[in-house]
Amino acid sequence: MDIVYASLKRRRPGATAEVIGADEAAEAVDALWAHAEASDGLQHASAQPADDRIDLLLYLLSRDPSDPSGRLDSTDAVCRAYGLIARSHRTSPMLLRLYLPPEPPEPPEPPETTDHTAR
Repeated sequence: MDIVYASLKRRRPGATAEVIGADEAAEAVDALWAHAEASDGLQHASAQPADDRIDLLLYLLSRDPSDPSGRLDSTDAVCRAYGLIARSHRTSPMLLRLYLPPEPPEPPEPPETTDHTAR
């Protein structure tokens, strides 16, 4: 199981939200479930609204190690979470109205290579 924490920033931070509290969180989670695809591996989601953002916690099924098409690092889970959140944001009237689009994840830094050749 991979766990990804993400946030969507409010369009108008500090402004009173049209929907607040449990209703807003429930609608955000419903949007995630409505737009989840099997390849996302979504198992559980929770949301917590705040004055300037909504925090999302996504529990994603880890990829099968025998799957040659999938990556097995944490970057894969972050990319799957981003895709799901972006789809949900584009199609949910509440998320689209209250929150800015999610920012794409930063690309991973290339691994450091160590030169072990004798000089």
